[in-house]
Amino acid sequence: QVQLVESGGGLVQAGGSLRLSCAASGRTFSTYYMGWFRQAPGKEREFVAAVSRDGSNIYYADSVTGRFTISRDNAKSTVYLQMNSLKPEDTAVYHCAARSYVLGFSRSIGAYSYWGQGTQVTVSS
Repeated sequence: QVQLVESGGGLVQAGGSLRLSCAASGRTFSTYYMGWFRQAPGKEREFVAAVSRDGSNIYYADSVTGRFTISRDNAKSTVYLQMNSLKPEDTAVYHCAARSYVLGFSRSIGAYSYWGQGTQVTVSS
């Protein structure tokens, strides 16, 4: 089992940047695929990015490709989401999630077993 805690959210102007962090508890962080999802007001939660346990495979939603970068540091049990060129439509609560590496990559919400509480990102125009 793993517990996830996000941080780094805040208010930023359009065009600005933020770096989100997700710290995991436990000693098995490197056995999980890690993902970032977001949920805007009145909308369903959606996939943003995911990274394999060793960082060799990375996936992005089309809406963030070229602007967001996911990375992980297994020594620190932390996954990051660097967000550049932010847009008002990026406003959402951002959640990190964990999925056993054995199951491979998925962008489906139901495929992830562990979730953090989320951190709010607000982009003003």
